[in-house]
Amino acid sequence: MSFDPAPAAAELRRLRQERSVVMPLAPGIAPGTVAEGAAVQYALAGLTGAIPPAGFKIGATGKRMQTYLGLDGPAAGFMAAADVYRHTAVLRFADIIKPGVECEVAVRLARDLPPGPCTMDQAAAAVGEFVAGIEIVENRYDDLQTLGTPVLVADQVYHRAAVMGEQGAVDWRALDIGSLRGRILVDGVIRDEGVTSDLLGHPLNGLAWLASSSVAAAFGGLKAGQVVMLGSVTPPVWLDGPASVTVDFSPLPVVTVRLG
Repeated sequence: MSFDPAPAAAELRRLRQERSVVMPLAPGIAPGTVAEGAAVQYALAGLTGAIPPAGFKIGATGKRMQTYLGLDGPAAGFMAAADVYRHTAVLRFADIIKPGVECEVAVRLARDLPPGPCTMDQAAAAVGEFVAGIEIVENRYDDLQTLGTPVLVADQVYHRAAVMGEQGAVDWRALDIGSLRGRILVDGVIRDEGVTSDLLGHPLNGLAWLASSSVAAAFGGLKAGQVVMLGSVTPPVWLDGPASVTVDFSPLPVVTVRLG
C-alpha cells in the first residue's frame, strides 16, 4: 500500500496553526522514512501556498548541530517566500513559538540544480551569491528521539523564517569560503561563534547534499533564483524575549534581525 502524505501534512498544519507541540503522529498517517517525510513536506508546502518555494534550509550540517539535534546527518526543509527577507527584518517575537536564531551562511542560485547525484564543483557552479544569513527557528517539539527524523523533516526542521545578507562589493569566489569564521551577537553581545569548515567540511558540500536529497527530489530539484541556507556554525541561540540579532562572517556584509 502506497504512503499518502496528505493526512500527515494536514495534521502538521493544524498543530502549527494552533501553536501546539508536535508529538509523534498517529501510526496510520506518520511517515516512516525520510523520503516519506519529504513527501509530507511537499504536501504541506502545497497546503500553505509555497509551491514553488523561495528556497530551502539545511539543518545539522555542522557537527555541533548534529550532536545538539541527535541526528547523524543533514536534514532539509522548504522556505516560503513570505518567510525569506533580505539584509534585515523586523518580526514580532510573540508570533514565533519559542524562538531561536542561528549563525548561517547562504547562497542564491544562478542556475538550476536537477535532483540527483551532485558534486561540490557542480554545486559551486550553480551559485550566484554567497552571503551571511540568519535563520529564525521555533521549537515546536518535545522529545526529538520519540518524534523521529521523518516527522522532523515533514515539519521543515524547526524552520520559521530566514534573513539573507547582501552580496555587497565582496567577490565571494575570491574568498576561502571554507574557512570563514562567523559570530552571532544578541543585543550587541557575542553569544557564540564557529567556522564554515564545520559545515560538512565545506559549506557547498551542503548544497551538493541538498541537490541529491529526497527533499530536492520531492520538489523537482533546485531552481535558479532560489535561496539555500547552508547550515549554522553554532547551535541555536534561544531567546527569552525581544532582541536584536546580528550575524557577522567578515568580510561578508553583516545581516540583522529584530524580534520585537
